[in-house]
Amino acid sequence: MTNEPVAELSFTVSGRVARPCAEAYEAVADPEQLSRYFTTGGAKGRLEAGAQVEWDFADFPGAFPVRVIEADPPHRLVIEWGAEASVSKSGTTRVTFEFEPIDGGSRTLVTITETSWRATPDGAKAAFGNCEGWTGMLAALKVWLEHGINLREGFYR
Repeated sequence: MTNEPVAELSFTVSGRVARPCAEAYEAVADPEQLSRYFTTGGAKGRLEAGAQVEWDFADFPGAFPVRVIEADPPHRLVIEWGAEASVSKSGTTRVTFEFEPIDGGSRTLVTITETSWRATPDGAKAAFGNCEGWTGMLAALKVWLEHGINLREGFYR
């Protein structure tokens, strides 16, 4: 174990969804589906490489611009969005969604990693908040795809 300072904060959360990768990927990439279980204020624009889309959340009013860096259906999505406590010169963090087939392809391991947070109290607070948000998103994705229920409805208001 070293005592070297941490230059950047990041986190990874994962969950398993009882649907094939293509369905899990589509539930994230498709703004209509994303709006039904995650972006409580709506999502505008499909997650495709090079696209700039908007996500709005009832619990954090105001649309967030989201830039799609990479889209490799049905395996991987990479986005960037604004963060005040970011180490990047562009003032963004990077979020990577990975969709891995498990159990012969009948289920998907969804992994979300967000990087580029400053190793400061403000960066830690923001990273922990987003970690909570992405964990909630994974739970909402699972319940939406497996049971058609919007887990977030009424949760934040």
